[in-house]
Amino acid sequence: MVKQVLIENSIPEETEVDLTFVDDDTIQELNRDYRGIEAPTDVLSFSQVETTEDEPEFVDLAEAKVLGDIVVSLETGLRQSVEYGHSLEREIAFLTIHGMLHLLGYDHQALDEEERMLKKQEEILNQWEKFRRD
Repeated sequence: MVKQVLIENSIPEETEVDLTFVDDDTIQELNRDYRGIEAPTDVLSFSQVETTEDEPEFVDLAEAKVLGDIVVSLETGLRQSVEYGHSLEREIAFLTIHGMLHLLGYDHQALDEEERMLKKQEEILNQWEKFRRD
C-alpha cells in the first residue's frame, strides 16, 4: 500500500515512512496531545516535510528521504471493518492509504479537497484490491 502510493505520486521508493499500529488508548493520547481532541481516532499522520510559517519551506517531496509517521488504531480499524462490512485487512489498507495521502499534502478540510482525496484513495485501494486478487 505504501509503495503503491509512492509510485502513484512519483516519490522515490527508497523514501521512508514509519507505520505504527496502536490501541485506542494510545491513539487517543496522541489525538489529544497533537490535535486537542480527547477521543480515539482511526489514523493520524505526522509529516516530516510539512512546514508552518515559522519554518523554512521544504525543498521537494520527490527529494524527501523521510516523509513522516502514520499511526493506525487497530481497535478502531476493527470496529470500522465490522461497521462497513469488510475485512480488517481492507480497513487497514484504507487507513494506511489515507495516512499516506496526508503525508503527501492531501487534505479534506474543504469539499473540493475532500473529493480529490477520496477519489485518489479509491483509485489506490482498487489497485491494491486488484493486486490482492491476482
